[in-house]
Amino acid sequence: MAKLKMSKKSTSIDMTAMCDVAFLLLTFFILTATAKVPEPLPVDTPSSTVQTKLPENDLAMLTVGKKKVFFGVKGREVRIRTLELMGEMHNVKFTDAEKKEFALIDEFGVPIEALKQIIAMKGADRNKEGLQPGIPYDSINNQLKDWIYTARQANIDVAQKELNFAIKGDALEEYPQIKRVMDILQDQKINSFNLVTGLRAKPKTN
Repeated sequence: MAKLKMSKKSTSIDMTAMCDVAFLLLTFFILTATAKVPEPLPVDTPSSTVQTKLPENDLAMLTVGKKKVFFGVKGREVRIRTLELMGEMHNVKFTDAEKKEFALIDEFGVPIEALKQIIAMKGADRNKEGLQPGIPYDSINNQLKDWIYTARQANIDVAQKELNFAIKGDALEEYPQIKRVMDILQDQKINSFNLVTGLRAKPKTN
């Protein structure tokens, strides 16, 4: 009996639909992704296994590294009110345009006398590493203490809530610098604050 010959069919697959899906996903991720804003004082935080999240609002961040301290507070209205109170305290007047621009600055590290120059710069320029010398926090000129005080008052004025604080210190920073910042917080009866760390894997247990 003669064998039947099966006709061979093409095994090619039309990839057009898959390419369309791939490009749609790529476009979605590009449009929804947010670029990382360069930090004016980049720090390498110490490692930890703790996964506690910082509050998204009512938060002030103190970044400590290279013997410098930078300060930032969440919320544009709170930033503006903080600047107004700080200007009144140090007799520095800021225009409405300067206040509006300051509201866009996440973190800064200059004496208040030089803040106008920083506000006038473009974002990329003001965030260049080494440009800002840090906020004074020594016993003679402790402007950090004043920023903390005015930020707390501003958050109460705007949000009717107490301000939370977090310290983000460089892993290589000397302990006395971190302790000095903690002492400034505790002098204002702020005894509860977060320490920002980098997440690392938990050690394996046998």
